[in-house]
Amino acid sequence: MAEGVTQLCELCNRLRLSLFTSSKLRNMPPVFHLILASLTGVAVALIATYIPSIWRPWFWRPSLESYAPGFNLVLAPQTALVEKTPLQGEALHALKLALEMNGERKRDKALKLFKQAEALSPHHPEILLHYGEFLEEDDVIHAEHLYTRALAVSPENSRAMANRGRTLPKVRQLDQEMLDKIDKKRDELFRVPKGSLAMKRAVTEAYYKHIYHSNAIEGNTMTLSMTRAIVETRMAVPGKSILEHNEVLGLDEAMKFVNGSLLQKQEKITLDDVVEIHRRVLGHAHPLEAGRFRTTQVFVGNHVPPGPMEIERHVNEFNEWLMSREPEMLHPIEFAALAHYKLVYIHPFTDGNGRTSRLLMNSILMRAGFPPVIIRFQDRYKYYEYLDMANHGDVRPFIRFVARCTERTIDEYLSVTTIYPVGHEKHPELTDAHDINSENTFNVDKNSQ
Repeated sequence: MAEGVTQLCELCNRLRLSLFTSSKLRNMPPVFHLILASLTGVAVALIATYIPSIWRPWFWRPSLESYAPGFNLVLAPQTALVEKTPLQGEALHALKLALEMNGERKRDKALKLFKQAEALSPHHPEILLHYGEFLEEDDVIHAEHLYTRALAVSPENSRAMANRGRTLPKVRQLDQEMLDKIDKKRDELFRVPKGSLAMKRAVTEAYYKHIYHSNAIEGNTMTLSMTRAIVETRMAVPGKSILEHNEVLGLDEAMKFVNGSLLQKQEKITLDDVVEIHRRVLGHAHPLEAGRFRTTQVFVGNHVPPGPMEIERHVNEFNEWLMSREPEMLHPIEFAALAHYKLVYIHPFTDGNGRTSRLLMNSILMRAGFPPVIIRFQDRYKYYEYLDMANHGDVRPFIRFVARCTERTIDEYLSVTTIYPVGHEKHPELTDAHDINSENTFNVDKNSQ
């Protein structure tokens, strides 16, 4: 994308130079030339910021958005372009060496060379196919993902289609077994006695951890103990900015809204609910932007979200998807992960998109009887990596990441109730599947501290 903007600037500069060298303008005063140069710069800035739909198709290979037939959570390919990079020759040489090492049964060396080749040229179909075939016996999920990526850049590649057709049924079976296993653990969590003081303490601690980790992912430097102190006392922590304090308070307010309003709501979650979550997330830190869609172009790493003129269309489509029957066909973990990804892909707000997306994900999970999931600060690089994979055509690695986080959260709750004795105090947080939406579900109980 940055390369595309650079090319656009060069194009404008050539136009400006052609004007300067024209016979009529050559004798104009220097002030006129300065004004013309300034206007050219302003035009470039306006095009790059407010009208990405004009220049983006020319200079940027778009992310893959629409679903493939069969509803398999794989994004359909839209381009057959293979990017040529200066390192492609070195990547192909590494691929050749990897194949030689594999032929000599030196699999460890071959694996390192395959990884090197992929890193040097991550979109080359031959590299992806050979690497996938090398991994298929030991890691069919990773292999099928590589075949999917190869199809994304080369949709007519018969070898990629054959390889993916061979591995996809196995991957679907493994994914279903993973989800079934998590469902059984959730059902086991439902059987925890209502009076479990250990569970109540765990739920309270998870509340603070979610605020801490979700803010930390976005750059907040508050520690877990500082976060707890601010939520409990509303007192300032020395040495920390007002903005960081307000981010903690905003996420606390948003979680109370989720726990109190969304879990009691009988209707489906809608875009209005998402806006209300965001209104609270930024309500203290950036009140003027809270609950409002952005009016400028933003850039998130390698991802270029839709431009401000396109946001209304995208969020309306997102709302239609939330209200449709399609999510009902999904497992709740798949639905939650997809909703998270779709919202963060659109990036409709200037700030707070990640925190809002994670709360939306947890709202969906909790309404289905799962505990709220914590994406940990130390897992943020994997988190970003899986979101980037989704941008390149395969959202399933991100779904599996959310599933693993869900399973880890359930395991932590089950471990706590196994290690510590069970009390006899009434416990409204976790009872059974029909009572999971009780008023105090996953709220902080001051009396348990």
